[in-house]
This record gives sequence, structure tokens and C-alpha cells, in this order.
Amino acid sequence: MEITNVRVRVVEKENSKMRGFASVTIDNQFVVHDIRILEGDNGLFLAMPSKQTAPGEYRDIAHPINQEARQIFTDAILAEYEKELKNATE
Repeated sequence: MEITNVRVRVVEKENSKMRGFASVTIDNQFVVHDIRILEGDNGLFLAMPSKQTAPGEYRDIAHPINQEARQIFTDAILAEYEKELKNATE
């Protein structure tokens, strides 16, 4: 699996843990939109796209199935997020 494109939209909302949204293209053939970038107690983390079920729980629509794949997503998205932050301050 190769991530061939990452797009990040930085979000600045007061009193919110939301930091942005990302779209990731895999192997120039498959795209995942609406990956949320959130600020937690231990730093930034990703929340994959999800939908709410009838009992009010949230289930991921698409997600990495192992830690290695999750780390590839995390590294690529957070690197692009940092670039976008840097470009916004210049």
C-alpha cells in the first residue's frame, strides 16, 4: 500500500479538539475522505470516517486493519498537517 496523495484542511475552532480534516489517496486508485485530525491529551491523533448507528454508537466506515497501516496513515496525514500549519503562518 502506498499513500499517493494527502490533502489536509486545517480547522481553527475555539474550544474544540478538532484541528482539521484529511483526504488520503491510496495507490492512485482509492480515496478516503473525512479523516478527522483531533487534539487529545497525548497530542494529535486521527479519527477515521464513521457513521452513527441506531443505538447512538459510532462505527468506522473505513479504517486501517493493522497497526502498520494505521501508522502509515498517521505519519502521512500529520506531516501534511504540519506543512499546512507552517504555510498558514508564513
